[in-house]
Amino acid sequence: MPPTFEDKYKEREYLKGRLAGAFRIFGKYGFDEGVAGHITLRDPVEPNTFWVNPFGVAFSLIKASDLIRVDERGVVIDGGPCRLLNVAAYMIHEAIHKARPDVIAAAHSHSIYGRSFCSLGRKLDIITQDACAFYDDHVLYESFNGIVLEEKEGKDIAAALGQKKAALLINHGLLTVGKSVEEAVFWFVSLEKCCQAQLLADAAAAGRGGETVKIGDEEAKYTYATVGTPLGGWFSAKPLFDVMHKETNGDYLN
Repeated sequence: MPPTFEDKYKEREYLKGRLAGAFRIFGKYGFDEGVAGHITLRDPVEPNTFWVNPFGVAFSLIKASDLIRVDERGVVIDGGPCRLLNVAAYMIHEAIHKARPDVIAAAHSHSIYGRSFCSLGRKLDIITQDACAFYDDHVLYESFNGIVLEEKEGKDIAAALGQKKAALLINHGLLTVGKSVEEAVFWFVSLEKCCQAQLLADAAAAGRGGETVKIGDEEAKYTYATVGTPLGGWFSAKPLFDVMHKETNGDYLN
């Protein structure tokens, strides 16, 4: 089960370590693209602020001490030596954290299969057991207005997301949220692979003059109840964090 804390400051330090670990996982999976991409963590001590990666620091190098904390006005109030803030990260994540008090972490990056699938202007088909985690729990955000540098665009994305766990941002990429850092990370990794699977399956089916076999609503709902829950997302991410910790010898915690 996820750990619990009586001391909010100890919880902050633990969660910062998990967030730094999340960036190492994103780096390992190739979810970095130049300086694009961000994952945020709602601060447990001051919940109206959040931690995020400093702009321009490689995912694969991030440590807990590098993370920066941002207030609701977009001012960096705490953190590591590089305190550059990605404006798009602030605009998107501030709106989501404000609209969704249940969201502890949110992740967005320009992953290759996610951004490819997001060019199709459609939601996922439920064609695999893994895709069932997103059954009736993801949205398509159908507006692309360039880099998100305006407050309204962030609010529009948050409104489109509603109470769902994921959004496909048309011509842009994937966005996932969770009640834990681990959950948000796993949904992103899984959604990226679901996009890849559907791109492959659609191409293969079209080449044979057919179409993919869809999972029925009843079966999808039943499967979602096991694989699509917040606890399911947290537990599914545990192996990713365990392997990353072993491979880095815990370097990200410094």
